[in-house]
Amino acid sequence: MGIQTSLDAIHEADRLVDSMRLADDLALDAARTGGARTIRVLRGALGSPDQLVAIAATNALAQVFDEQADVVLSDLLSSDRTFLREHAASALSQRLPRYDTVGRLIGLVVAGGFTGMVAQRTLEQWSSAAPAVVGVALEGALIGVHEPDARYRLVETLGLVRARITSRPLLTIARDRGEDEHVRVAAVSALGQRRGDQAVAAVVHELARHDGYLGDVARLSAIDLSAPDEVPDGHRVHDRGVEDGPDGDHPAGRDGLTIAQLFLHADIDAGLTHAGSGDNGGIATLLVRLGDALAAGGVLPAGAVLPAGAVLPAGGAVPALGDRHVERVVTLSRGSADAAVESVHDLATRASGHVYGRVPLLSDPVSSATAWPLRVAARRGIRRVLRAAGGVDLLHLRMADVGSLAAADVARELDIPVVFTVAPDPHAVIQSLDLSGALTRETFGDVDEVEHFWFRTRLVQQLASNASHTVLFPRPELERDMRELVGIDVTSHPERHTIVPEGIDLGVVDRSVAEAAEHAAGLPATPPLAELRALLETLPPERRGLPLLVSVGRLHRVKGMATIVEAWADGPLRDRANLLLIGGDLEHPSADEREQLDLIDAIVPANRHRASGLLLPGHRPNDTVARWVAAARFGLPGLAAPRGVYVCGSLKEEFGIALLEAMGSGLLVVAPQGGGPSTYVRQGDTGWLTRTWDVDALRLAMGEALTAASVETTEARAARSRDTVERSFTIQAMARSLSGVYDTVHHDELEQREWSVSAR
Repeated sequence: MGIQTSLDAIHEADRLVDSMRLADDLALDAARTGGARTIRVLRGALGSPDQLVAIAATNALAQVFDEQADVVLSDLLSSDRTFLREHAASALSQRLPRYDTVGRLIGLVVAGGFTGMVAQRTLEQWSSAAPAVVGVALEGALIGVHEPDARYRLVETLGLVRARITSRPLLTIARDRGEDEHVRVAAVSALGQRRGDQAVAAVVHELARHDGYLGDVARLSAIDLSAPDEVPDGHRVHDRGVEDGPDGDHPAGRDGLTIAQLFLHADIDAGLTHAGSGDNGGIATLLVRLGDALAAGGVLPAGAVLPAGAVLPAGGAVPALGDRHVERVVTLSRGSADAAVESVHDLATRASGHVYGRVPLLSDPVSSATAWPLRVAARRGIRRVLRAAGGVDLLHLRMADVGSLAAADVARELDIPVVFTVAPDPHAVIQSLDLSGALTRETFGDVDEVEHFWFRTRLVQQLASNASHTVLFPRPELERDMRELVGIDVTSHPERHTIVPEGIDLGVVDRSVAEAAEHAAGLPATPPLAELRALLETLPPERRGLPLLVSVGRLHRVKGMATIVEAWADGPLRDRANLLLIGGDLEHPSADEREQLDLIDAIVPANRHRASGLLLPGHRPNDTVARWVAAARFGLPGLAAPRGVYVCGSLKEEFGIALLEAMGSGLLVVAPQGGGPSTYVRQGDTGWLTRTWDVDALRLAMGEALTAASVETTEARAARSRDTVERSFTIQAMARSLSGVYDTVHHDELEQREWSVSAR
């Protein structure tokens, strides 16, 4: 197609996700045609009221190798259409360094945010070809910038210029007691990446003798300076930077595999004490349970099968567990600098089991949507943990966030194969917002400036294409959805894709069900149930005999908690049931949590929550939540009627850990009609599937589910719900499937390395 025809195709596509995919064709046409006319047409599209067309044109300009294209992209860094700035900064990373553009990129770094991160990546890439230009410009910018956060970003960027010319200013800042501590931390952290420089080592070790935050970061930098040049894969090299374990065995000499997995937006611990707070959602629960099961050796329950609709592409199969079992799982999550120091020493001496590595992000906790500027700190922390582990055989990434962005860089650097769980996220969210009218062509850029849809969809494509193997969630139309939403044809190389349903720990669920049933039968309440009783006692007497509608999850717009409240409050449901929403940090809410709380209060005023039957207890430990969900099925004598319903109001749910736990407890559920839930929820039997973004449709489904639950006279349906989970969705079955994937990938990697060595 011609350049204008390609632009027209983007504008005329039926769906936004189609337009985003057609942008790739536009970029190819721009590279093929080039020339003044192509630049002129693309430049004209930058002002289009169709903001998606303007973004596509910006990215296409990066493919036109002409100085005028560079000029246009450079000008866009100061565009009045602010959503184009990040795309221009990203596009420039594909160009040669331009001296007159460095200053504008540095200005974006000073401003911070997501655009500042993108500009920083471009400057880092340019510093390889023009280190003196970038380094001197950054040092000059520091003279006129005094605000600590802005100076931190400049010093961090200066540390990415690996030439010796930048060591002197970094040393000066690190030793300057008059400098803000946060800025000194940026310098000290950067110095840890400069091995072989005696002056750097002397300053770092001197600062490491101090107490406090700066001393903790200096101790981490000292660990980085002592790291080996090569990290072993467990079978080739003894890592001289890691001590032997207490039994004299080196972690790298183990027989089984070491698998690393991560989620940096949560404080993950074995007890899941922070579950439901901030971004500590289902993924945190999954990683803890899965890590335990993998390290223990998952055993597939008798009769286990894949769920309905989860048919592997032709030639694909869940591999059987091979000779190389998983011996150690390293789960990485955020943590303080001092906790990171402790975890490094723990990792170096633990050759088996499930261990936790802390990644200090050198920042107060922020939501995943705003964590992109923490890329550099994340990358350094991930690299440190993987080195301390003494050899990691495989890294499993699961989402398009800053953690995966940073981890992919580290895996490439350390030659660690990656398995990526690929899902249409954010593609499915874009599709839902498009269908609901909440996202249009005329608003796409403004929304993208906050949500970063364009960057995240491209990151999914990059991670999937570079992964050694991809893991897929079951979906009713898996091949179609992956092709149309994500742009991946899973039938082209089926041996590289495996469908693996997520799973839950039924042991926790069964214990919770037993406790709830015993209390309903008259036994005293266990502490978690006593806590729920105390909460229900705050309701007015006339509401203490109603069943519970319950939902568990983060207070985030994607989870739809405010939508659930609206569906319940504006209609007859409020008179039929009380609503219990479990999740969120109510004492120190994040921006996302505050947004949802404000929306909820606009529907039901805060001083009317209890009188209306709305309960917002905030987050609770995972085991406590399991007891409360089970209690919704059996009721609490004198306070809640039995036969409640679980409601998931998510805009998208790729699988749904909390939904599976509710079904395992025997509850009827309401769930999104797309994605993973439709592969295991039987419509009108074990639950109701609906358009969760449509308040009326959600209200209708909640009402029908509540009616169906109220007329149940036997436990047959509850048994069917639990059986669905037990047969296909236990954490042990998931661990078994993934162990086979890991074994296959590891075997393939060894073959490739042996072939590479023999070919020399």
